Amino acid sequence: MKKFLLTIVFFVAGITYAQEVKVLDKQTGKIVKNVSVFNDNQTINLTTNKFGLVDVSDFKENEYVVFSHLAYAVLRVKKSVLKSKNYVISLAKESEQLDEVVLSLFKKEEKAYRIAEQVAVLNTKDIQNVSPQTSADLLATIPGIKVQKSQFGGGSPVIRGMESNRVLLVVDGVRMNNAIYRKGHLQSSITVTPNILDKTEVVFGPSSVLYGSDALGGVIHYYTKTPKLSEEKEVKSQFFSRFSTVNHEITTNVTAEIRNKNWASLTSVSYSDFGDLKAGENRRHGFDDWGKVFFYSENINGNYKENPTPNLDPNLQRNTGYNQTDVLQKFFVPLNKNADLKINLQYSTTSNIPRFDRLTELSGGTLKFAEWYYGPQERLLISSQLLFDANKNWLEKGVITAAYQNLQESRIQRKFGSLERSYREESVDVFSLNGDFSVSLTEDKKRTLSYGFELAYNDVGSNSYGRELNIENNQINGFSNNFKVQSRYPDGGSSYLSSAVYVDYRQDLSAKSTLNSGLRFTNTHLEAKWIDQTFIQLPETDIEANHSAVTATLGYVFKPNKNWQINSVLSSGFRSPNIDDVGRVREKSGNVTVPNINVTPEYAYSAELGIQKYFNNKRFRFGANIYYTLLDNYIQRDFVYNADGSVQQVEFDGEFGNAVSNQNKETAYITGFTANYLGKISDVWNTTGFITYTKGRTYDTEEPMSSIPPLFGQFGVNYKVNKIELGAAVRFNAKKDIEDFNITEGIDNHDLTPIVNENGATASDIYFGTPSWATLGLNGRYDVNNNVSVQARLDNLLDEHYIEFASGVASPGRNLSISLMATF
Repeated sequence: MKKFLLTIVFFVAGITYAQEVKVLDKQTGKIVKNVSVFNDNQTINLTTNKFGLVDVSDFKENEYVVFSHLAYAVLRVKKSVLKSKNYVISLAKESEQLDEVVLSLFKKEEKAYRIAEQVAVLNTKDIQNVSPQTSADLLATIPGIKVQKSQFGGGSPVIRGMESNRVLLVVDGVRMNNAIYRKGHLQSSITVTPNILDKTEVVFGPSSVLYGSDALGGVIHYYTKTPKLSEEKEVKSQFFSRFSTVNHEITTNVTAEIRNKNWASLTSVSYSDFGDLKAGENRRHGFDDWGKVFFYSENINGNYKENPTPNLDPNLQRNTGYNQTDVLQKFFVPLNKNADLKINLQYSTTSNIPRFDRLTELSGGTLKFAEWYYGPQERLLISSQLLFDANKNWLEKGVITAAYQNLQESRIQRKFGSLERSYREESVDVFSLNGDFSVSLTEDKKRTLSYGFELAYNDVGSNSYGRELNIENNQINGFSNNFKVQSRYPDGGSSYLSSAVYVDYRQDLSAKSTLNSGLRFTNTHLEAKWIDQTFIQLPETDIEANHSAVTATLGYVFKPNKNWQINSVLSSGFRSPNIDDVGRVREKSGNVTVPNINVTPEYAYSAELGIQKYFNNKRFRFGANIYYTLLDNYIQRDFVYNADGSVQQVEFDGEFGNAVSNQNKETAYITGFTANYLGKISDVWNTTGFITYTKGRTYDTEEPMSSIPPLFGQFGVNYKVNKIELGAAVRFNAKKDIEDFNITEGIDNHDLTPIVNENGATASDIYFGTPSWATLGLNGRYDVNNNVSVQARLDNLLDEHYIEFASGVASPGRNLSISLMATF
C-alpha cells in the first residue's frame, strides 16, 4: 500500500513538473527570473522564481498565457502550445512592432524610439533573406548606403557622401578602422563573412562622441553569432551551401554549437570560391562597348604571357575571381549571476585578389599591367569581453573589451613589356582596450548616464622590394636581380595611438520626449620614420604629431502621440590624420601620391531632422531624414606645385608622374535625405522601400565633393504563407552627370565612365558620367520542415549592364543563386 501511495505521489508530482515552464533569454539562453505570468483576464498572476520557473497548471488548455518583463518584449502564447515547446520559452529583447527594435550601437541596449539618430538594423532573418555573397553586398541593401567596388573582391560602403576612413567599421565592439585606412576605396568590409553574422546595425551621421575619430559619415557595427547556454548539454549544428550562376560561386558554411549550463561554444567555418564575374549583356544605356573586356592578362598562377590575350566573351570580366575562408570561434562563460565572459577569435584570409580596374587600365592603346593584385588579405581578431551588472550607485552595467588585431595586406604589380615585379607589404598590429559603463540615475530609469574610455595602439610595418623574373617555357622559373622599390608607408616603421574618454546622458523629459546629449575628448599621437629616400626626399624623416579634439552631440526625440515621432540632432565629429593621410606613396592614372607630414584633423558639424509616421495600428511606418553637414579643414588630395607654379614630377616604378598629396582645405558641405517605408499590407503581404539623395560641394574651390552617389533606391514586396515565402524587388540608380564628379582627386573614377568625345580637351568634354539603371529581382524560400529550408534568388532578371557609381568593375548580370540551409 505504501509503495502504491508513493507511486501516486510521484505521478502527480510528475504532472505538476511537466507543466512548469522555464523562461530563458533568447539571446544568451540564461534563465529569466521575476517574469510576470498571467492570463488575459488577469485572474491568474504568477512570477518566475530564481530558477526561471513558473507553474502554469492553473491555466486552461485553450487559454492564453502572457509573459511580461520590463527588459523583454511581451510574449503571448496558448497553453496548449507550451507542451509542443517542451515547456521552455524564450523572451526576446525585440518586438514585432515596428518601433521597438532594440539597438546596441550606443554602447548599451536601447530601444529605437528613444534614439534621435537615423539607424538601420538587419537581423539574422534579414541576412538570410538577402543571401549576399559578401558583407559588402549585404550593406548595399540597407537604405541610405551605396557600395563601390574597384574589384569584385571588395566593397567600400558610402554613408551620407562619406567613405573609407570617414566611415567607422566595428565588429563585436572592436573598431576595424586602423592607422592605414585610406581615403578613397576600401575592401575591409568583406573580411567579415555574412554567414557568421547575427545582426548588423548602422547609425548615420557623425558619431564621434561614442566612437571617436573616423565616424563622420556613420558607424557600421557587425555582431557575430554568440553561443547560448542550456540547462542540459546540447549540440546544435547548421549547414549552409549556395551556388550562383553569374560567377559560379560555391559557398559552404558549417557551424557547430555546444551548449552547457556553465559554458557554451560556437565554431563556424565558411569557404567561398568566386569565379570570374559575368556582366549583363543588355546595354540600354546606349554605350555598346562600355565595360567590355576585349583583352586580359593571363599572367596568373606562375604563367608568363608576354602580350595581352583576346577575350572571346567581352562580357566575362576576366581576373575578378578569388576565394575566401573565414573562421569564428566564440566561447560564452557565465562567471556568476552578475558577470559573463565572451572569448572571441576570428580569422579571415583570401587568395590573391586581382585589382580588376588596374588590370584593364590602358597605356598607349594596350593593357598597362600584366600583374596587379592584392596578396592574401588576412585579418586576425582575438578579444575578450567582460559583461557585468554591478548595481552600484555609480555603476549599474558595464562592458570591458580587450582586443588584439593583426592585419596583413600586400600589393604586387608588373607591367607588360617588363620582367620587373614589385612587392609592397603591410602589417598592422592593433592593441585596444574599451570600457563602457552605464547607470540609471532614477528608479524609473528615465534618466541614464553612460561613460567610458578607449585606448587603441597601432603598430605599422611597411616593406617593399623588387625582383626580376626568370622565364622558361612561358613559366616563371625563379628570380634573378633584386631592385629597390618605394615603400607604400614609412619604411622605418610608424605608430598611431588614440586615447579617449566620453560621457553620454539620456533623459525622458516626459512621456512624449527624450533628450540625448554627449561629450567626448580624444587625443591622438602619431610617429613615423622614413629611411630610404632614393625616390622621394622629405624635409623631415622622423616625425611626431599630436592632435586633440572635443566632440559633442545633442539629440531630441518628440512623440506627440503614438503614431508620430520627430527627431532632431546637432552633432560634431572629427577625423585625425592617420599614417595613410601623412605617409602614403602610390601611383594611379599618372598621379603619384606623396607624403605630407603637415596634415591636420578635419571636422564635421551636422544638423539632422527626422520624422516617423505610423499607420494602421503600427503595421505600416513611413520615415524620412534630412541632414546638412559642414566639413571644416577637410582633407582632399590635390597637386603639389613647384615654386614656379608647375606641378612637381615624381618617379614611381620607373615612370614619372604628377605629385599629389593629402592637403587640408577650407570648408565644404554635404546635404541630403533618405525616405523609407516598411509595412504589412495584410497578414501575408508586406512591402519595403527607400530612396536616397545626396549632394556635396566645396565652398572654397566650388567643385563637387568626392564619393557623392547619385539618387538611388529600392522598392520591394514580399508574400509569406505557411512554408512558402516569395518576393520581388526593383533597384534603381539615377544618372550622375560628369559635371558632378570630383575630377581633382580621381576617387570618383570619372575616367571609367563612357567616353563621348575622344578629341575633347577636358574631362567634361570626354566623359559622360554614370548612366542611370534599374534592375528587377525575384526571390523565394521554402521551409521543407523545421530544420531544412531551400532558397532561390533571381537577380538582375533582365540582364542589365550597369556599373555602380565610382566602381571599376561592372555589376553582376542575370544571376540565379540556390541556397540550402539545414539545422540539426
